[in-house]
Amino acid sequence: MLADVVPYLVCPVCGADLAPADRGLRCPAGHAFDIARQGYANLLPGNARPGTADTPEMVRAREAFLGAGHFTSLSSRLARTVAHHGGAAPLVLDAGAGTGHYLSRILDADPHAVGLALDISKHAARRAARAHARAGAIVADLWRPLPLRDGAAGSVVNVFAPRNAAEFHRVLHGDGLLFTVTPSPRHLGSLIGPLGLLAVDERKTERTDAALAGYFKLDLRDELDDQVVLTRDEVTTLVLMGPSAHHVPEPVLVERLQTLPDPLPVPVSFVLSVYRRLA
Repeated sequence: MLADVVPYLVCPVCGADLAPADRGLRCPAGHAFDIARQGYANLLPGNARPGTADTPEMVRAREAFLGAGHFTSLSSRLARTVAHHGGAAPLVLDAGAGTGHYLSRILDADPHAVGLALDISKHAARRAARAHARAGAIVADLWRPLPLRDGAAGSVVNVFAPRNAAEFHRVLHGDGLLFTVTPSPRHLGSLIGPLGLLAVDERKTERTDAALAGYFKLDLRDELDDQVVLTRDEVTTLVLMGPSAHHVPEPVLVERLQTLPDPLPVPVSFVLSVYRRLA
């Protein structure tokens, strides 16, 4: 619930502590933020814009696809890794949490943790707010100062989302770790050409390491390769939940899928990296 994570939150305008007030959150300076009836708090400053936030259609597709268990190998491995290696502070920040699917699995694996799902999409936050009894959700921008206290989080989790190295470093406790998941160049390989999907940069892992350098050092890396058998409808859902949804219109996607078997095997490949916070 949101109440579990309010003690870790600060005002995105002035940085002061936030506390419940009426039907929202308020800081001593009087800056107020609404709590939606779905249970999430919107902590975007008034001049912020959602930009490329996930649309309702993308969120519905993600909830359907992940809820069907197609990425269970990833969510299970991530949950075990965070539970085993996470820092002493109980807060797990899922930065770019989407529907809260991965955070929910992490909290299931660690009964002592509480979770904060942060996403710029209010549509995602609506679902993340009810993803787990020990999780709260906020709408916030990963590219701005995060509305969390210094050193609040024992773990920061970042799955297929932008990475703000300076802010992740600031909000992590001294012994805290950053867990990132990125697609490998092999991810969805057999679909990329026939469907016109975005390909993964061959140097993506290298670029991720470089972007975090100066704030974090690599502690552990694991590559996860699997294969899932999907119907054409499930492939459509998979594509519509990710970045290719902005590039391949659904009618075009459905037409291109007619050239492929139904069902068909699809390679899924991820890089799970654990980074230690530098002093």
